[in-house]
Amino acid sequence: MARKSTAKPSESKILANVQEDIDLLFETSWEVCNKIGGIYAVLSTKARMLKDQFGDRVIFIGPDVWTEETPSPYFKEKKNLLKGASTHLDLPWGIKIRCGRWDIPGSPNVILVNPGQTESHLPEIYGKMWERFQVDSLHAYGDYAEGCAFSVASAVVIRAISQFLKVDAPRVAAHFDEWTTGMGLLYTRMIMPAAATLFTTHATTTGRSICGNGKPLYDFFDGYNGDQMAEQLNVQSKHSLEKAAAHAADCFTTVSEVTARECEQLLDIRPQVVTPNGFEPDFVPKTVKYNKLRRQGRERLIKIANALNPAGQYDDSTFFIATSGRHEYRNKGLDLFIDTIARIGKYVPTDQKVVAFIFVPGWLKQPSPSLLRALEDSNAPMPEPNYLTHNLNNEDSDEVCVRIRQLAGDHSFDRLKIIYAPCYLDANDGIFQIGYYDILPALDLTIFPSYYEPWGYTPMESVAFGVPTITDDKAGFGQWVADHFQPSLERCGVAVVERNDSNYDEARNQIANDALDYMMLDAPERNNARHAAFLTAAKADWKFFIKHYNEAFYTAITRRNTRIFTGK
Repeated sequence: MARKSTAKPSESKILANVQEDIDLLFETSWEVCNKIGGIYAVLSTKARMLKDQFGDRVIFIGPDVWTEETPSPYFKEKKNLLKGASTHLDLPWGIKIRCGRWDIPGSPNVILVNPGQTESHLPEIYGKMWERFQVDSLHAYGDYAEGCAFSVASAVVIRAISQFLKVDAPRVAAHFDEWTTGMGLLYTRMIMPAAATLFTTHATTTGRSICGNGKPLYDFFDGYNGDQMAEQLNVQSKHSLEKAAAHAADCFTTVSEVTARECEQLLDIRPQVVTPNGFEPDFVPKTVKYNKLRRQGRERLIKIANALNPAGQYDDSTFFIATSGRHEYRNKGLDLFIDTIARIGKYVPTDQKVVAFIFVPGWLKQPSPSLLRALEDSNAPMPEPNYLTHNLNNEDSDEVCVRIRQLAGDHSFDRLKIIYAPCYLDANDGIFQIGYYDILPALDLTIFPSYYEPWGYTPMESVAFGVPTITDDKAGFGQWVADHFQPSLERCGVAVVERNDSNYDEARNQIANDALDYMMLDAPERNNARHAAFLTAAKADWKFFIKHYNEAFYTAITRRNTRIFTGK
């Protein structure tokens, strides 16, 4: 008898199989219609490709954290969707849902879940999770209960919607993102065992905590024990939940080879599939609008820079550098960015005007009143402090402010300007009044020297908008570029610098040198680099990367079938 082939099917065969086997595909995340960080970018840019493949069989599930006074800007309620499920379902524990469309390319179905009194049932659920999956919720604190309540309620909704639409459990795939929804995956395994489940960790809890607490992740990587470090760093409940979800899922994925190695070391399991993050080209404006945004954005940046430093006399020849992301001072490389800008300031030619922006939300108090006055009246006194666009509640202790003041005291910024914008660029911040994606085209260069970055959407977004970027090999995107291109600003719009636990000064010097070399290019050479950035981003289009998700769906279905057949 001929041996049955175990070779993986072709991409087209995998897609055909998952389209045939999946009648409902759910994806649950705290960042559905709730823009917080990089996961929002993953889901919102991936949505159109999933919609193209599965149509309205794709349903995203997010938290209903909105009110009539503060509605979600991304959610369009449609009460008649899913056969009017929002008004017909009889859900337990006071759980309520709203159905609608996510206002992004593809306009996929979305359900916002209000968990009602689910949290009051968590102690009993925690006990069951300990018995069945050894999840240690005993040391939980902070946002643990909130995440668990939402994700358990989401699991209840997944089962209820499936039954309401008369879809049998074996025809359902339920995908959960990050530890915040891990309890939902485990609860789905309990109440709907025939469904295929997927779990994606975008950054391990313990890995992020190791870095966030100033410990060296890379020099001692092979010696770290995830359980031991989670206990030491007081994140054992989140780690335990994440680890249990990774092991229980029919398919466990992560976003880069960098993080896959981290999962293998700290969660004791290697993801079955690596699903790199793509980008949706529809987010990038066409040429005419792009050029308009670049012109308008530069005009606004110039006006703000001059208001904060009247002697600067900045104009359209000014070279604009920026970084952005979450306020994780070490993990996101904000320390290295500031020190790099200071080094650039020592060597920048006296006739070159340079302004560096830090677009990183802080503990915001209000737009700077003195800056607002200066923007209205060019004769107004120079704002104080003259590096902040918005006042903070903790200006004395904010790490970015502290480091800028230290270096300013050493005259490190005498030859260039550094500006900290501690706000969300949502076109409603009071100073810039321009959204982040609309201001990106105005920049000449971005720098994202993260110490810990599972993927790195910010450098990816930068090149997608034609802005060359410098990142590093500890970011999944940086490693992807290094694996597929000859990384340099001129060749592909991306320079990739080595980062480890002992080369901080070398990394700073290399980034500064790359930035200064790029600054010295003439206009045609810079335009070529911007074009190269566009071409690199085009290779990361979701139409190329969605195949990895299809492989994950196929793996989940296959492993679910084995699990059900063997009774494990």
